[in-house]
Amino acid sequence: MSFSYLSHHRTPLVWRVGLALLLGLALLGVDAWLRPPPSGLANALWPNAATPTQPINTVTSPTKVTLRPLGGGVIPMPADTPAAHASSLLALPAGEAHAVLAFWFAGTKESAPDVGIAMAGFERSNQQWSAAHWVVTRQALGQQLGFAVRRIGNPVAWRDAQGRVQLFVVATGLGGWAASRVVQLQQSNWPLAQSQQALAAMQFEVVRVLPLSWLFNTSLLVRAAPLALADGGMVLPVYFELGYKYPVALRFDAQGALLGLVRMSTHTHELQPTLLALAPKHWLALMRDQRPDGHITAAQTVDGGAHWQDLPDLALPNPDASVAALASAPGQLWLAHNSSPSSRQVLDLSASSDGQQWTLAQRLAQGSPGKEFSYPALVWADDSLWVSYTDQRTRIAWQRFGLEGVR
Repeated sequence: MSFSYLSHHRTPLVWRVGLALLLGLALLGVDAWLRPPPSGLANALWPNAATPTQPINTVTSPTKVTLRPLGGGVIPMPADTPAAHASSLLALPAGEAHAVLAFWFAGTKESAPDVGIAMAGFERSNQQWSAAHWVVTRQALGQQLGFAVRRIGNPVAWRDAQGRVQLFVVATGLGGWAASRVVQLQQSNWPLAQSQQALAAMQFEVVRVLPLSWLFNTSLLVRAAPLALADGGMVLPVYFELGYKYPVALRFDAQGALLGLVRMSTHTHELQPTLLALAPKHWLALMRDQRPDGHITAAQTVDGGAHWQDLPDLALPNPDASVAALASAPGQLWLAHNSSPSSRQVLDLSASSDGQQWTLAQRLAQGSPGKEFSYPALVWADDSLWVSYTDQRTRIAWQRFGLEGVR
């Protein structure tokens, strides 16, 4: 059989495969658009507001607030673990032993077989982080799911209305991150006594692989923290990454049951959405931009997540890097982001009252060319703003700030 014969007959096959892939991607996009939005009211909550409907003009603008450093450093790593990335922070109620829990993935390097999800807690009694320990491993996750897991990645933590910690973790079988699924786990030994020993004993069990697409539930990933709702539920931002890249909002009830999903943007170059509440039903989504010379992109909903509209890009450059946003109170908005147009060597904390105009509030980290400070996370706990971020892909750094000038 000649080469020309093979080439002649291979070309139609290549076209058919390519057309099938394009059709599949188009159908996935249509699927996200056509699913009905979750029913029921969705009103956002703020961690530092007197009431869910506190008027925006009763809170001091963050641009008039002074950030006072209260602490910082590096979160302890599991022993003999050289790599760390993609942290998630979870605030715990007053009266518990820990103010904040941190989750991140760690191992010899990203995508290595030994990568697992580590956790540490910030103890209120001594104002220090506990020793880190593993809460999810690739092997144990695969055993619970009933199929092989090749790699695990980004974790996101949430506490449901019963006080259980729910954990959403990116996991893949075959393929790279674009073939990932989102696995939902929940704390299995709940409730726990309030002690460091209890934290070290925290265990998780698989609830399910989230049913997010008909393509084996693949190519949807999680990165940013959920938006708390007044009904005890939450909205979890996720993103589709296979070919087209776009943000999706998942609605959960107070017990962690998935209620529905809706696509947040018509664009196809946006990743890793993070959510901000401007009013109970008016929210912003800010996204990582994969375009050359990109900027932080934006979308909004004015009906509690039922429908979304694209907004003009922010003036802030985005070097294809993850961002983290938090509304600590109405009109008090914070954004951790890489401010350089072409690298992750500078990490800033900016402030805004409307989500459109941002002012530098604090330079979090800066290094020489080639250095990386990335993948930030934000949370409000114990009347202060906490931030964590990846430091050189080898450890998770953290900082804590009090707000001065708030009335």
